[in-house]
Amino acid sequence: MTSTLVLIVAATLDYLIADPINWLHPVQLMGWIIASFSKLCLRFCQHSLTQRLAGVLLGIFLIIGTATISTLMIQFTRSLHPLLGIITESILLASCFAAKSLRNAAATVLQPLIMADIERSRQNLRKFVGRDTENLSKTEILRAVLETVTENAIDGVMAPLFYAILGGLIPGVGCVPLALAYKASSTLDSMVGYKEAPYTHLGWFSAKTEDILTWVPCRLTVLTLALISGKPMQVWQICDRDATQDPSPNSGWSECVYAAILQVQVGGTNSYQGVIKHKPLLGDNIYPIQPETIDQALKLTRYCFLLWLGVATSLFLTTAIR
Repeated sequence: MTSTLVLIVAATLDYLIADPINWLHPVQLMGWIIASFSKLCLRFCQHSLTQRLAGVLLGIFLIIGTATISTLMIQFTRSLHPLLGIITESILLASCFAAKSLRNAAATVLQPLIMADIERSRQNLRKFVGRDTENLSKTEILRAVLETVTENAIDGVMAPLFYAILGGLIPGVGCVPLALAYKASSTLDSMVGYKEAPYTHLGWFSAKTEDILTWVPCRLTVLTLALISGKPMQVWQICDRDATQDPSPNSGWSECVYAAILQVQVGGTNSYQGVIKHKPLLGDNIYPIQPETIDQALKLTRYCFLLWLGVATSLFLTTAIR
């Protein structure tokens, strides 16, 4: 019963208020640890092997440490009062979800674009993507936003929910520790999980770990969205055709399933700090990407989230009754 309540309250908090700007967020603390440790490693570890070992240490320490500390926090607050424990769990779990944050980020780029203020749209987009935005056209901005909200739908919404549900089904674990541990892995990947220097060796373990942890929730999300679309075989065939061409084991699938459902095409040529990179084309270019397309993608994520939430609630209640 507690897991059901925590999950529902956390989902409601994320839907209503997202991440309060002035509050200390667990990801901020994770980011500070990663940045500080990485700075020391890059300064004192000059050999590729020592950097890899340091990266393994960083990954294990942050992921296991995050799960352990969150467990201790919940146990402590529960010992003070059961209600305080539920509130703590709910707030911590809500910090793992980024559904409203994704909607807000998309809106900050789309609103000026709709008002024909393309320069402001480019500036706002720069806060959320790694690609160069200075010369992007309206079409390229829309593609960038769609790729961002669809890729992050997995690691920012569905994967944390998957691990929250998994933790809630394991006796004595609860929703929060596994969800926060995944969030730590995702944060590590976003900060140091690059093939390029200086993180080539330091971030290797973080990148591989995030890939492994995301694999199952990513495929389950693809299957769920395909079923929601009402044309599962067609969507899966497009994903099987295109997503496998992407070098990432997960982001290609997460972007492709939305493209297949919405009948648009993503991928192509991007510029990163002046370096041109080509990504495989995903989906069929039947319709142009419009602001409404991005809104539809966000709604698909919401429907998927709510479906999983409903299934999880049923599982938790069934387990509690038994």
